[in-house]
Amino acid sequence: MQQMSFWEHLDALRSTLIRMAVTLFGAMAVLFVAMPGIFDTVILWPCRGDFPLYQLLGATATAAGGAWELFAGFDGGDFAVELININLGSQLMVQMSTSVLLALVLTFPVLVYQLWSFVAPGLYAHERRHARKAFLFANTMFYIGVATGYFLVFPLALRFLSSYQLSASITNTITLDSYIDNFMTISLLMGVVFELPLLAWLLGKAGILTRRFFSRYRRHAIVVLLVAAGFITPTADPFSMFAVFLPLYILWEGAAWLVPEGDAGAVAVAEDADV
Repeated sequence: MQQMSFWEHLDALRSTLIRMAVTLFGAMAVLFVAMPGIFDTVILWPCRGDFPLYQLLGATATAAGGAWELFAGFDGGDFAVELININLGSQLMVQMSTSVLLALVLTFPVLVYQLWSFVAPGLYAHERRHARKAFLFANTMFYIGVATGYFLVFPLALRFLSSYQLSASITNTITLDSYIDNFMTISLLMGVVFELPLLAWLLGKAGILTRRFFSRYRRHAIVVLLVAAGFITPTADPFSMFAVFLPLYILWEGAAWLVPEGDAGAVAVAEDADV
């Protein structure tokens, strides 16, 4: 492989950063123009009764004979949340910030691949092989997490919090800023949480974490995950909490399956021998 000078490396890095910036700003421009339609059809969809989760829960409540009062009316499309704007520039700022975040989420694999094209020539073959696996796995799990936040966690939180009343004399009036902050936070947070198996795999490869750890602390993890589910979806309904707890627990078991068995020292020796 031909060695590059420092200035050649710097020039290659500059070209890579320019390509990444063009990709990101191009996506931002397209999303900014298309944002009114995206807002109505995607971002505000959980505010309407025809959202898939509401339809499913409504059909389930109907099949159960109306036993689950919390979900009554979902199948009839009666549920609706209306947003208001109280700041002069909020709608423009929300359009801009949402375009930036969505552009970053949608183009993230492309950005990482462009950065990878700069780093890859300096890695060994086994390092490139592990990096490719981690790249594919991380992106897949991130998007699954975002989808879980959008289709499951956020709608449940919205349904509960928008109808919760501390007093009958207090009327809930939800602002655009409050809605979009919770929407983005929950969706991106779930995307990050779904990287737990990747983190466990990396720690297992480093010889720091083994399957014995998951077996030993499984009961503790169940309690922690139940608390986390209650925090993410602060509702007294056990079904909502279980709906959030289940994917978190599946992530825990998936992480346990990805790490090797045995003690950490043996794993580290095996990895060194394999390299």
